[in-house]
Amino acid sequence: MLTVLRRGFLVLLALMPLFATASTTPHQVVQQTTDNLLGDLKKNKAAYKSNPQAFYDALDRILGPVVDADGISRSIMTVKYSHKATPEQMTRFQENFKRSLMQFYGNALLEYNNQDIRVLPSSVPVEGDRASVGMEVRDTQGTVYPVSYTMVNKQGQWMLRNVIINGINIGKLFRDQFAESMQRNGQNLDKTIDGWADVVAKAKDSEEGKKAAGQ
Repeated sequence: MLTVLRRGFLVLLALMPLFATASTTPHQVVQQTTDNLLGDLKKNKAAYKSNPQAFYDALDRILGPVVDADGISRSIMTVKYSHKATPEQMTRFQENFKRSLMQFYGNALLEYNNQDIRVLPSSVPVEGDRASVGMEVRDTQGTVYPVSYTMVNKQGQWMLRNVIINGINIGKLFRDQFAESMQRNGQNLDKTIDGWADVVAKAKDSEEGKKAAGQ
């Protein structure tokens, strides 16, 4: 499952909005970002491969402002924990969350090799402050991965709130991981927040171990 997840997050990173305005639809934002970010990657891929940290930093500059980090963080924590968190704890978790994602999935994007990415036409008009954007990603072996993004409009800017990749609800997956971490840490919120990067790193190690074993 994590192998599919990582491949799907390649798409997530590739298709996040650089910026949006009130007059831009979620679908337009996604399509424009595909062209912009993949163009930048093509231009700088060799440099990024020799200096991954520079790539993580670039991703953070591009994606950070348009990820609904507050909404995602509160969703991962759930009401049970987010209501107990101080503003400082929420900010710290948001920063750890974004940093771990950039590091975990940045390498997947560096492996991008002209896979076919198709933004699906919208079947219904966008209404209100929430919309879904559907996509299909075909890898080099011809396997198609369906992707569905939940976008929210916050003060005129469309931002990512959740993604479902090949049937895997990423928001739910991270909520489960957070709840498990809280249980292991004796309901210590600070310990769970500070150890979030380790949770993601262990997931990466587990995935790469399975990949090496041919699973």
